[in-house]
Amino acid sequence: MSQTHDHSWGHSKIFKPSFSCHVLSLPTCKYGVNTLHTRSVAEEAEGVEVEDDVWLKMLEEARVDVTVEPILSSYYHSTILSHKSLASALSNHLAMRLSSASLPSGTLCDLFVGVLESDQEIMDAVKDDLRAVKERDPACISHVHCFLNFKGFLACQAHRVAHKLWSQGRKLLAVMIQNRVSEVFAVDIHPGAKIGSGILLDHATGIVVGETAVIGNNVSILHSVTLGGTGKVSGDRHPKIGDGVLIGAGTCILGNIKIGAGAKIGAGSVVIKEVPPRTTVVGNPAKLVGGKKNPIKLDKIPSFTMDHVSHLSEFYDYCV
Repeated sequence: MSQTHDHSWGHSKIFKPSFSCHVLSLPTCKYGVNTLHTRSVAEEAEGVEVEDDVWLKMLEEARVDVTVEPILSSYYHSTILSHKSLASALSNHLAMRLSSASLPSGTLCDLFVGVLESDQEIMDAVKDDLRAVKERDPACISHVHCFLNFKGFLACQAHRVAHKLWSQGRKLLAVMIQNRVSEVFAVDIHPGAKIGSGILLDHATGIVVGETAVIGNNVSILHSVTLGGTGKVSGDRHPKIGDGVLIGAGTCILGNIKIGAGAKIGAGSVVIKEVPPRTTVVGNPAKLVGGKKNPIKLDKIPSFTMDHVSHLSEFYDYCV
């Protein structure tokens, strides 16, 4: 059953596992999906929640879209309506987007299908990512719109395949996918990086994530964000991002530091020290809003609200 929440702490309905050994965790939840497409007659008649199957929603949305724009019929048929499953459609779409003259789409599609159809955990994360984009990004028209056109979503799913291959020791293939994603989508995520589910990479251009970075569940990241090293160390050298974190555009988080669950990083910040859970930091170098001794605690999960500016006007007394 689909669930709703009010984005507040302590109101999550369904809990999901986190990278608990790496990051500070917070309860995470499934959530209801707002959509511009009309609910089915059965749903309206019964007046009850029904199981939320993203693939069935996508098929319904695609059929509606081709009636509105018949010119897209062939495109929608080849990318969505002719496929038996989300895994098949995603494999085909990623292969078409990432192929090149020397790297045929058929070869890539077989590779992607082999991973996605054998790993239910990845497919569950794909669905959570689709829901996350639709829920949090007001520019997202529908799940189909995200699936076909949002490069942050596509880059994240290609990374999930690359990470699986990396974990299996197939590092040459994993790095090849990373390179193609970087060239096509301008998103550079090392295949060794660990990424949770319910991820929103908004706009996504210029995102860089290092090899030993860990990103928890239900994290929202804007464009031009770097999760990098300091350049001084090897081994485990990249940030660990807790669940529910919101990272603003142009932010650099450097070194093996923890960003606590539910923290918010203001746009353009440079973060080189750990950030406590449910706090806000901003600036270069980043400072805690409210001060180190008494930082303001957030009462809502920032990656869900996508509120980039709350409390900042109280902290700064000037306008630019």
